[in-house]
Amino acid sequence: MGFIAFLKTQFIVHLLIGFVFVVSGLIINFIQLCTLVLWPINKQFYRRVNCRLAYSLWSQLVMLLEWWSGTECTLFSDEATVRTFGKEHVIIILNHNFEIDFLCGWTMTERFGVLGSSKVLAKRELLYVPLIGWTWYFLEIVFCKRKWEEDRDTVIEGLKRLSDYPEYMWFLLYCEGTRFTETKHRISMEVAESKGLPKLKYHLLPRTKGFTTAVQCLRGTVSAVYDVTLNFRGNKNPSLLGILYGKKYEADMCVRRFPLEDIPQDEKEAANWLHKLYQEKDALQEMYNQEGVFPGKQFKPPRRPWTLLNFLFWATVLLSPLFTFGFGVFASGSPLLILAFLGLVGAASFGVRRLIGVTEIEKGSSYGNQEFKKKE
Repeated sequence: MGFIAFLKTQFIVHLLIGFVFVVSGLIINFIQLCTLVLWPINKQFYRRVNCRLAYSLWSQLVMLLEWWSGTECTLFSDEATVRTFGKEHVIIILNHNFEIDFLCGWTMTERFGVLGSSKVLAKRELLYVPLIGWTWYFLEIVFCKRKWEEDRDTVIEGLKRLSDYPEYMWFLLYCEGTRFTETKHRISMEVAESKGLPKLKYHLLPRTKGFTTAVQCLRGTVSAVYDVTLNFRGNKNPSLLGILYGKKYEADMCVRRFPLEDIPQDEKEAANWLHKLYQEKDALQEMYNQEGVFPGKQFKPPRRPWTLLNFLFWATVLLSPLFTFGFGVFASGSPLLILAFLGLVGAASFGVRRLIGVTEIEKGSSYGNQEFKKKE
């Protein structure tokens, strides 16, 4: 094991990375709070500023994937589709099977210049998660309780508010509603059988309300739907902790572009279109499992230096005073100060671990275990 590889496995290094992310995030959140005064004066300027602030935080996680772990992301698509990336408003449909599927999506948004303006239909619980939810609030992310009767008006209002967004945005939808587990899949397929829908092998039954509402509200703004099917070579199941330890993965993403005008305007027909799409996604996963590749030409968009430079900036700004302060504490010889400092380090470690826990499948919500049994 080389020295760099050894460093990547050390807890103290992970703690320092977490410290930079958390403290820079709190600083960014405070600046975002201050930018609220811009909203009534110039809404579009407020949005552009917050896109850059969000980029400064999220790109640190992208840096871990691209530069720290060296994970490779390969696109399988066609040249015409790739030429549109970063040049239009789109809805993204991504399978929700992996702990870091969102991070692979962020990597692609970063490489095509839309990371700061990327959006998602997110569960409302994330709104209260420090850094993650707080940053999303200022980005006008659409939150939902995943109970359509309560969400309908909120979701429609949030989507329509994005109709004049000044930066090209990729709006992510996890149509399955929750991450894939064997228990959720079994229950989901029971629902599919009861509704006379074809069963899926690698996906949960898609929930159509969010998709049909997004398509309806964003017509005239969004140009296309990108269907993205993600898998990892070698049947790997990567985690954010694995990325933090420097483990390298190889992600393959099959991307298909569907112009919005090709999607039916009628809600029932649009729902049927989505079910058909997921049957095709299932076939793509089956093909990948058998052949190890997706159909289409392979593209490897080059990683950009901005994520690394951004992290180095925050590390320089924040770690220098931390080291100076820590040295002063231990040099003082005061047991009380030393214990207080160690307690602060422990609290920071706990906080970082909790943030990582948000991505872990086994700690995910129970949504889907019973909700699939209820009428959509």
